[in-house]
Amino acid sequence: MMQPWNLTWQLALRFRGRRERSGFISFISASSTLGIALGCMVFIAGLSVMNGFEKVLQERFLSLIPHVEYTAVNQQLKSPDDILAVSRAHPAVRYANEVIRTQAMVQQGAQFTGVQVHAIDTSQTQAIVDYVAADAWQALQKTSGGVVLGHQLAQKLKLTPGDKLMLLVAQNANFKEPKRVRLEVVGTFNFGGQVDHQYAYVNLATGRDLVGLEQGATAIELYLHDVMQAQQVANEVGYRIQDYVYIDHWMRSQGHLYRDIQLVRFVMYLVLILVLAVACFNIVSTLIMTVQEKQRHIGILRTMGLRAQQIMRVFIWQGLQNGLVGVAFGVLAGVALTLALPNLMAALQWLTGSSLLASDVYFINQIPVDLQIWNVVMVAAIAVIMSVLATIYPAWRAAKTEIVRAISG
Repeated sequence: MMQPWNLTWQLALRFRGRRERSGFISFISASSTLGIALGCMVFIAGLSVMNGFEKVLQERFLSLIPHVEYTAVNQQLKSPDDILAVSRAHPAVRYANEVIRTQAMVQQGAQFTGVQVHAIDTSQTQAIVDYVAADAWQALQKTSGGVVLGHQLAQKLKLTPGDKLMLLVAQNANFKEPKRVRLEVVGTFNFGGQVDHQYAYVNLATGRDLVGLEQGATAIELYLHDVMQAQQVANEVGYRIQDYVYIDHWMRSQGHLYRDIQLVRFVMYLVLILVLAVACFNIVSTLIMTVQEKQRHIGILRTMGLRAQQIMRVFIWQGLQNGLVGVAFGVLAGVALTLALPNLMAALQWLTGSSLLASDVYFINQIPVDLQIWNVVMVAAIAVIMSVLATIYPAWRAAKTEIVRAISG
């Protein structure tokens, strides 16, 4: 004997068959399925791009930007070793280094170019080492008065390794009587974005000479295992510091990038709901027209012993079948589009001859994607749930059909 759920499923398949429906109802049904498929496909691809940007932000951009930074209020930290010890003892801190940061200008004849000079401890782990050639890094460690410039900055200044440059460093926070220091370019780094246009790196000894310190540093920078803990770690370590310092973290200085990504993600969720709502409205339309068209069939099924709940289940299954077909095609198309998106964008750039993401502005030169399985499951689940919700009213209408009127009509 056929199980009740199997019977209602088979009836739903029969009602959904092309031969059992008019051409107009078939068109509306196909439109709802296509709408669900397109919604799922676009949303999976869009979420993957947002995940890609977030991953690039965390793994690339924030590899060079300090996650947490403590800067001396009075130009020099009194006890940088104590701050380093407290910072490195925190379980969330990956590594911590002392650093000297200062604003300077490169003089070339009558022209001046502003740069941000970062003096780093080259004996410790440094993120910039991944973007500098090995010989340039070794030269920076050994050369007194050596400097590594951003690639775009070096091109702008027309400097190559081995050239000399005149650096003007502000004294007492102004350039009225700047300190003039002659440095040798030992190499360049290629990170991308505005960093390449503005940053210059020297070793700690050279940095102390620039700002007039005999020892110590002006700031301590921390890099964390989880960048999202920056504010919490900044406060926890900051409470244990005896020095007077300014406390800063990336979420305050660069957090707008992360908030922009989250805003776009929220908008995409809203768009998904709206697109699926339109597609599911077509499911409602399809089922209402099917109920009207199948009045006689419904009456006959009721006289044969099919209960009202089973009639309702037939039309719920029918709407769900449309949703499942749309979700299946949408998920497959979304995954395929996501995997092919970098190549498609590269081909589009080649055809148009213009770059969608200029590396000298955005620090990346191609669309990043990060396909996550839970995003696919979430999109599919939302689409299926909305498909089921769309069937409730038409199915209820079918269950309330009066048997005598349906048969006699």
